[in-house]
Amino acid sequence: MKVLFVCLGNICRSPTAHAIFRQLCAEQKFPCEIESAGTSASHKGEAPDPRSIKAAPDVSFKGIYSRPVLPNDFVDYDLILAMDLDNLQELKRRCPSELQHKLHLLLEFHPKYPDFREVPDPYYGGARGFELVRQLIATACEGLLVNLKAANLTK
Repeated sequence: MKVLFVCLGNICRSPTAHAIFRQLCAEQKFPCEIESAGTSASHKGEAPDPRSIKAAPDVSFKGIYSRPVLPNDFVDYDLILAMDLDNLQELKRRCPSELQHKLHLLLEFHPKYPDFREVPDPYYGGARGFELVRQLIATACEGLLVNLKAANLTK
């Protein structure tokens, strides 16, 4: 299984999901390749925002750097999870029609979906925004792993 998390700049939300889900998979010994990317290349090569790292001190962001979504990502990844509707729409615009089934919102795996549909962009806000993002992502990642494990058992 290969999962790609996507937000706009790939420095706040998607790297947080990348780090949290990577740790969950390692702890539960679930084989999964995990990556994150941005629909914009404006932060290419940058490390995650320090505020994201501070809001998730129990996970490692080691080796995570911003990169843009690439055309091959739609082929290479089994599941591509957008943080919000705008990025999902952008992914749908770029994705070949026969691969659209791979595109979803991360919060589809949150128990309070559809009440919570989008992970808000915390970039221009304060520390509380980053903490909320971390909570939403952590809960959704737990649901995602449960879902993937269940799907793996039915194969």
